[in-house]
Amino acid sequence: MKAIVNICMMILLYACSNGQTNTSNSSYDSAQKAKVDSNQTAQTPTNTLDTARYNLLMKNISNGDTTGRWPVKHDYPLPGAVLPFNRVIAYYGNLFSNRMGALGKWPKPEMMERLLKEVKEWNEADSVIKAIPALHYIYTTAQPSPGKDGKYRFRMPLSQIDTILNWAKEINAIVFVDIQLGFSTLQQEIPWLEKYLSMPNVHIGIDPEFALAVKRKKPGTAVGSVDATDINYVSEYLSNLVKKNNIPPKIFMIHRFTPGMVTNTNNIKLRPEVQIVMDMDGWGKPAKKKDTYYAWIFRQPVQFTGFKLFYVNDTEKSGEKEMMSKAEVLKLVPKPIYIQYQ
Repeated sequence: MKAIVNICMMILLYACSNGQTNTSNSSYDSAQKAKVDSNQTAQTPTNTLDTARYNLLMKNISNGDTTGRWPVKHDYPLPGAVLPFNRVIAYYGNLFSNRMGALGKWPKPEMMERLLKEVKEWNEADSVIKAIPALHYIYTTAQPSPGKDGKYRFRMPLSQIDTILNWAKEINAIVFVDIQLGFSTLQQEIPWLEKYLSMPNVHIGIDPEFALAVKRKKPGTAVGSVDATDINYVSEYLSNLVKKNNIPPKIFMIHRFTPGMVTNTNNIKLRPEVQIVMDMDGWGKPAKKKDTYYAWIFRQPVQFTGFKLFYVNDTEKSGEKEMMSKAEVLKLVPKPIYIQYQ
């Protein structure tokens, strides 16, 4: 279970320090920018979908599965779909905390350089599916205190999303905004982000671990859950935005490391406007991470899969010298198409 950080206090500390810890004002190294492949963006406008290549790549990420679970049978996505034409390599975190993930762990120039290095190494590890960078920002954070409305969550200033969008432009990255619900609901939180989700390069993530309205337990004291009904609400909301704004399909990423975090997965509805990724969120030794992946992600197929790697928890807290290698991750069945670093 991931630690809860009191973001309200972090904001005060951030303001007092002018944000120098996590958002350096120094200009980004122009030489580093030049390393970004000009073709790396996944948002190139197109009016057609290469269905032959789509089928080929879906077979590739199924990685020889013989159970019939993978690839998941569904309608083709709308043109402009990111997956499976790209493997998303995301740095996850919050700008007000260096403890919530890689995105806020280092000053901006160092963070960007590290992310691009990971993208380069993923492209070297898999020459079939191109790796692209992503910045995955935790916008709504679970809190240990109820707050004025008793929801045990705090919404970040929208200006922080604007900052992430500006950073993303520098490296042709896509952006995710992530929601930790506390005692709130997706129906209450998703509409706050409509302005951003209407943009072609912005996608969504949710963390059921912190969805605790039903259990009435403080975040950090229990593992929460969302149901297929909740996921279908978000999927329909995204689908409508895609149609309304004539933009490419949205990626909808869902964290998961226990069976109860997502209930009734067989009832999740797939749509051409939305690409759903079930992300294996657990940390620990490689054997434990693989077991979790095969127990819940592999056996309860939805559409695409993701895999999280922890710079600290997978090594220092697990007694391992290194995280799982890229080659090890690519041996999983199916191959994860979304990789998140925390």
